[in-house]
Amino acid sequence: MNSEAVRGAVGMASLVVRAADTSVAQALNDLPVLSSPTLMTILEGACTAAMAEHFESGETSITTEISVVVHGAVGVGMEIIANSTCVDIMEKDFIFDVSVHNGSKLVASGTITRRLVDRVSYAARVAAESMMGEAQIN
Repeated sequence: MNSEAVRGAVGMASLVVRAADTSVAQALNDLPVLSSPTLMTILEGACTAAMAEHFESGETSITTEISVVVHGAVGVGMEIIANSTCVDIMEKDFIFDVSVHNGSKLVASGTITRRLVDRVSYAARVAAESMMGEAQIN
């Protein structure tokens, strides 16, 4: 990957909130609002979209850090749009500013770090560590 080509790259992901995307459906609390795990998924998707065209054969990325502030809730039927911009690169780590909006309403904002990895060697290492019961990110 030409890492510098990713600096400034933008990505987007969207979702219409379904009942299955809510905190109540995921047994997190009793509120029928967008769940935190689903919020993180759409943010990660926006980051992946920003990097996708830059991967070379066999490359992929994994999330290593998420720091997000939730500013408001959204309910079933509402459309949310996640945006990401790669703002920094530190060796194999790509730092993204991220946000989620429902129309003009800011739902969440923060940063996500994704690490560039070799798909095959990473998957093989995780499989081996899983068999040994010692899976690690690095």
